[in-house]
Amino acid sequence: MTQMALPLRLADHAVFDSYLSTGNETLVAMLADLATGASAQGCWIWGPAATGKTHLLQAACERAGDRSVYVPLRMLAPGGPEILEGLASRDLICLDDIEQVAGDTAWETALFGLCNDVLDAGRSLVVAAAMSPRECPVELPDLQSRLARLPAFQLRELDDAQRIAALQLRARHRGLELPDDTANYLLSRNRRDMASLYGLLDKLDLEALRAKRRLTIPFVREVLG
Repeated sequence: MTQMALPLRLADHAVFDSYLSTGNETLVAMLADLATGASAQGCWIWGPAATGKTHLLQAACERAGDRSVYVPLRMLAPGGPEILEGLASRDLICLDDIEQVAGDTAWETALFGLCNDVLDAGRSLVVAAAMSPRECPVELPDLQSRLARLPAFQLRELDDAQRIAALQLRARHRGLELPDDTANYLLSRNRRDMASLYGLLDKLDLEALRAKRRLTIPFVREVLG
């Protein structure tokens, strides 16, 4: 997918099929509709780290293709707000970690202009942040007002049963089988946030491919030392 004039790539796992939508079905359905060209203003997605905000933004862009653009503001903030120029021509604009530029006058002014251009043209804007629109430290009143019009969806941390289901879904997407007992073993002996668990699954995937082994508890114990 062509993305701005910057070396940005979407993660290969960040697609709708590898996202556990339990509890967030309405949001996922909305994003899928936006990605296929539905006319809607977009939404604000918020929640703690590792709850899937970036995954969903990238999944929407993956499905929308060149009609969309994914903008990781945590990464791009040092480059200045000029990177936003011309983005309003896309049908779907996904801004990740907007709180990273909140309070910066130049960034907020540029974001306000982008919001106006996108929403007034009937295109879609999806924003992700760690907090709700009211809690986000945006200082420009007009920008606050614009962003507050977006429907807000909160993503919550998964419980243990959902963590296992999410790991197994990701494993199947990679062509792996992750048995229940192995998944429970991973949860009981490692950090339980999904970013860490997914990183561990990536490592096990690589080692299983090298060793031509299945993801059994003895193999996982061997890899983890």
